Amino acid sequence: MGLEEAHELECTALGALLREPREAERTLLLDCRPFLAFCRRHVRTARPVPWNAMLRRRTRGPPAAALACLVPDRALRARLARGELARAVVLDQAGASLAALPPDCPARVLMTALLHETHAGPTAVCFLRGGFDAFQACCPDLCLESPAAMPPAGKESSRLDPRAPFYDQGGPVEILPYLFLGSCSHSSDLQGLQACGITAVLNVSASCPNHFEGLLRYKSIPVEDNQMVEISAWFQEAIGFIDSVKNSGGRVLVHCQAGISRSATICLAYLIQSRRVRLDEAFDFVKQRRGVISPNFSFMGQLLQFETQVLCH
Repeated sequence: MGLEEAHELECTALGALLREPREAERTLLLDCRPFLAFCRRHVRTARPVPWNAMLRRRTRGPPAAALACLVPDRALRARLARGELARAVVLDQAGASLAALPPDCPARVLMTALLHETHAGPTAVCFLRGGFDAFQACCPDLCLESPAAMPPAGKESSRLDPRAPFYDQGGPVEILPYLFLGSCSHSSDLQGLQACGITAVLNVSASCPNHFEGLLRYKSIPVEDNQMVEISAWFQEAIGFIDSVKNSGGRVLVHCQAGISRSATICLAYLIQSRRVRLDEAFDFVKQRRGVISPNFSFMGQLLQFETQVLCH
């Protein structure tokens, strides 16, 4: 199936739809740009579409299989299949038109899969003319920007203390709106935690205390930072805890002693699984926010193995 049944949508028209609550609810926005570009700035209601070498090979199969790779949310695919959405809008960085899309680009592959899924149904498959660049210029109020790389956590904790180690400077950093990364020192600063809206703490150490057990929800992963530790055995438990905090509307701080190796490894594993991105993309993304991260060699190897498990299966 080609793209003959697809439509082109102007940025002004999409903006009008998104400002109408009922139409916004019935509009699915799928952003095909690279993960880092999406995280820097994106349309408020857009969903990122995973795209990398591993997934590229898998999308060469039947359209239904391709859609499952590119839209891993089963509930969302079910809504598409039932025709509950008025439109599915695909956007890239600056695509001028449908005709200008390269044959194997993510937007074209995704639209082909969507057309197969929604064939003869009520859901219109659309391509946003001009892509995100044009939409951002047209409707900046409907776009979200990532936080600064090192946001202050609070008046006291944001002050730089020349006596403190470099990894304790500032406050926890926001990785995702509900996921923060920091050190043991950050976990002991109640004012800083409250300033970030932290409601739960994932303690990735065997020695750091849980300071505010009467106020915050805690989970401990008692591992040391050495080459012999199988930290990957804790990945799913840690990811489940982070997701449970997210689903309850809370925010979680992941920390170890220094916020460099163990807790960074857990955050990277979470990004790989939840966002379906490669390790190098996740690492660059976290490094931009907390420049001191450096998982030990063994942890990086376990993350690479985890990446293969997640993206290939």
